[in-house]
Amino acid sequence: MIEVALFAVLVLVILLTLGVPLPYCFGGGLMVMYFMGDVVMKGNMLWGFQQLGNPVLLAIPLFVLAGTIMSVSGIAASLLRFVNIFVGHLRGGLGVVATISCALIGAISGSGLTGVAAIGPLLIPEMEKQGYPRAYATALIANASLLGLLIPPSVTMIVYGWVTDTSILASFLATLGPGLLIMFNFSLVNIWMSRRFPLVLEDRPKGRDFIAEVSNRGFKATPALLMPVIILGGIYGGVMTPTEAAAVAVIYAIPVGFLIYKGLNLKTLLGAGKEASTSVGAIMLMILFSMILSQMFVLEDVPQELVEAIFSITDNKVLLLIMINVLLFLVGMVVNDVTAIILIAPLLLPLMEALGISPIQFAAIMGVNTAMGGVTPPYASILYLGARIGQVKVTEVIKPAMILILTGYLPVVILTSFWSDLSLFLPRFFGY
Repeated sequence: MIEVALFAVLVLVILLTLGVPLPYCFGGGLMVMYFMGDVVMKGNMLWGFQQLGNPVLLAIPLFVLAGTIMSVSGIAASLLRFVNIFVGHLRGGLGVVATISCALIGAISGSGLTGVAAIGPLLIPEMEKQGYPRAYATALIANASLLGLLIPPSVTMIVYGWVTDTSILASFLATLGPGLLIMFNFSLVNIWMSRRFPLVLEDRPKGRDFIAEVSNRGFKATPALLMPVIILGGIYGGVMTPTEAAAVAVIYAIPVGFLIYKGLNLKTLLGAGKEASTSVGAIMLMILFSMILSQMFVLEDVPQELVEAIFSITDNKVLLLIMINVLLFLVGMVVNDVTAIILIAPLLLPLMEALGISPIQFAAIMGVNTAMGGVTPPYASILYLGARIGQVKVTEVIKPAMILILTGYLPVVILTSFWSDLSLFLPRFFGY
């Protein structure tokens, strides 16, 4: 039945390429499996709706809502001002600020799109004013926003843990090391590239003026800085589940946005809720259809046949890992990260276990590969959003984005696949 599954995937890819809405794309794949396969559709539909009732999935809309509120409340701007006082005066420092700020925003919201939406409107004009090309500034922020998919809590890892029955906390920890290393790489690449730009740097306050400015900005940023401390501390300390932490993020962001940073009012709060609900509706419908399609593949024994087919080509672990990484990268180019994980993780997990790779390390491998799809066309949702926010053509952003991908991101993809300690050190430290 692997031929039928491959044909279903081909139909899915063709529909995606044609720009058909995602639920209909997966519906096309489902129809292929229904008419050409041997699985009963009714039972799978009922199973899919039952799975959507899982409390774990409640974390997704809550984190999306928290990230949307952050974008309009002033929390992101406060974090940005605080980080900027330390490195904003250095050549390339503002780009480092952008990278770190996107990582902080991602650590709170769990979404890659939030970094672009929250940091882009603030920093892209500032970077251009300092002398950065606008296309480069847009590409840097779009790429750094991928960290929101890797720095926990991450929506993609919630979905991965759910579909593979792997500890969500262990999956969070697995992507943390690669995420921090990518943040470091982007910062280094930015400093190197900024030497080519005619930057105009601001003078750094000295002595008591510097201490006073740090104290002033630090005091104003304290409520924003407490947000990741509360959320991540609660999750890793075992006090809260990811779903509970997502709820706390929303509960905390609303009064902070209203009373402290004053970016929220009734109109902007309702607007944030509308934007988040629209995104969540599309995400959950996509999850339902892609999950049913994945389940049909499993019932047709496609994972087992896929393992046998791949091992018939070669049993060399290095070659197989290279093939799997290429496959994940190609999948990430045509579908978003959540879809790729739901569709591919159940299929490839038996193969990875046969190669001696744990589900926790596979979480990191899937995480870094599918996140990269957010800035690699044709899908490239984060890159397109960044170009829209930065008001530049996508064609102008692609070249600097690819430089950042090849020099800052791709080495971490390779390390994650072939150096298990990068992704397993923290899970082992916490007893996983």
